[in-house]
Amino acid sequence: MIKRHRKHRIMHGVVEHNGVLYVGGHAANDLSVGMKEQTRQICDKLDQVLAECGSDKSQLLSARIYITDMARKPEMDEAWLEWIDGDDLPSRATIGVADLGTPERLIEVVVVAAKA
Repeated sequence: MIKRHRKHRIMHGVVEHNGVLYVGGHAANDLSVGMKEQTRQICDKLDQVLAECGSDKSQLLSARIYITDMARKPEMDEAWLEWIDGDDLPSRATIGVADLGTPERLIEVVVVAAKA
């Protein structure tokens, strides 16, 4: 059975199937800050979304992280590792992209998690 959460105009924020949560892309709300703080904001959002769906960051299976400047990846990694325990790290890809819709948006994160 498929269950959809957080309906938006063009998508659902989360689609659940067989105990797996497919979470749509998240970006920071305050785009005036740098990579590390944007990453922190996204991690806070992911905590909230996962909790709403009966999961948490320890249940992450995979993450796709899109960033506009690979030179700033260490800042993103620092915030990421402050957020998630090293024993719970998901599989992950960090992908450099030219554009995330506005020059101020530095990062977008997409995750897949097991339902706890």
